[in-house]
Amino acid sequence: MLKLDYPQLGEVVFSETLSNGLQVILIPKNNFSKTYGIMTTNFGSIDNHFVPIQSDESILIPDGIAHFLEHKLFEGEERDAFDEFSQLGASANAFTSFTRTSYLFSATSKVKENVETLLNFVQKPHFTKEGTEKEKGIIAQEINMYEDKPDWQLFYGLLKNMYPQHPISIDIAGTVDSIQEITPELLQVCYDTFYHPNNMNLLLIGNFEPDEMIEVIRENQNEKLFPKAEHILRLLPHEDMAEFTAYSEIEMDVKRPKLAMGVKGLTPVTEGKESDLYYLKGSLLMELLFGRGSENYIDLYDEGLVDDSFNYSFSTDRTFHFLSLESDTDHPETLQDEWKRILLNWNTDAGMNQENFELLKRALIGEQLQAFNSLEYVANQYGYLRFNGIEMFDRIKHIESLLLEDIKQFAEQYLNEQLMSAFVIRPKKKKNS
Repeated sequence: MLKLDYPQLGEVVFSETLSNGLQVILIPKNNFSKTYGIMTTNFGSIDNHFVPIQSDESILIPDGIAHFLEHKLFEGEERDAFDEFSQLGASANAFTSFTRTSYLFSATSKVKENVETLLNFVQKPHFTKEGTEKEKGIIAQEINMYEDKPDWQLFYGLLKNMYPQHPISIDIAGTVDSIQEITPELLQVCYDTFYHPNNMNLLLIGNFEPDEMIEVIRENQNEKLFPKAEHILRLLPHEDMAEFTAYSEIEMDVKRPKLAMGVKGLTPVTEGKESDLYYLKGSLLMELLFGRGSENYIDLYDEGLVDDSFNYSFSTDRTFHFLSLESDTDHPETLQDEWKRILLNWNTDAGMNQENFELLKRALIGEQLQAFNSLEYVANQYGYLRFNGIEMFDRIKHIESLLLEDIKQFAEQYLNEQLMSAFVIRPKKKKNS
């Protein structure tokens, strides 16, 4: 096993790529009683157009199939994986994002047995017509529930404005109509293509002995046969800026208007250290301009333009990145103008100074160090970042290396008025009686 030592953080990471391609990452934390295991495939909701393995022709699959597959894997031919984990005293869960699907457990005992259960249920699918039809009803209820959530609609409304062709603008769970097109055969095609060990990783963090654990994992994987790994060809539609929408709005059952504004990034997404630095530059820029201690935030709050619902972020992942701002407000037009003014005048903003920048860096380092003490945080983030070639425990070094000039160069390149979009949800108008 490869051993990475982070003495300043008190962290040691063991890793090994098995002969079948599965990346195994082991982070022993013997002062904790709990252990987390998480198995992740590099397959999410945006992967809806690809060339299946052992095929020469691409297929376009129904929206929501990655999330659907996540649901179905827990149902085995002879067992339900939730029941198996429960019998072992563990709790289990799973989640699907735009680019990943993860399966996890947490336990304080029988860790080896739980690891084997995780590997076995993820690597032994059982798709039937009856089970697939039954799941459509369950997931349709989930989709309908989210369609009634204003904040969910606000987020996707902004994405549809900025990414009208990109699958990121489609709900991760798909639509009630799209999931009706899912069949056991399509689930199997997706599984065979994206659930090969070569496209997955397994991370364990907590109380275990690394040498003993890697032997358990090697033995489990050596007992299974997998076809030869193939490169996965993923396809995305061409994005035409002529279809970019600068503004749109809808009405819903809300008491106050909701405003979301975004800035779409156009530069290609990088990998490894550069990818992490890019994420940190965008995040620090937003903190400098809109952080809770900034003059901009205090002014907007005092003027009654934003309230405690105000939120901002920089998001970057495989094939996309964007800045976003959200808030409930009685004055969406005025707030949009103010957000745009602040973003476009970043170079004269009073908050863009060395003192604020150093304070924010120290605060961000403190947040990261605190987060590294959370098994849940590390378990959910480490393997996820690994697919982008990022070593999570290097993040402190990356933050320390950044200069204010880096943030200014990022802002100069990123903040283009032509790439700004806004989406508003207004209260439904009362009908005349």
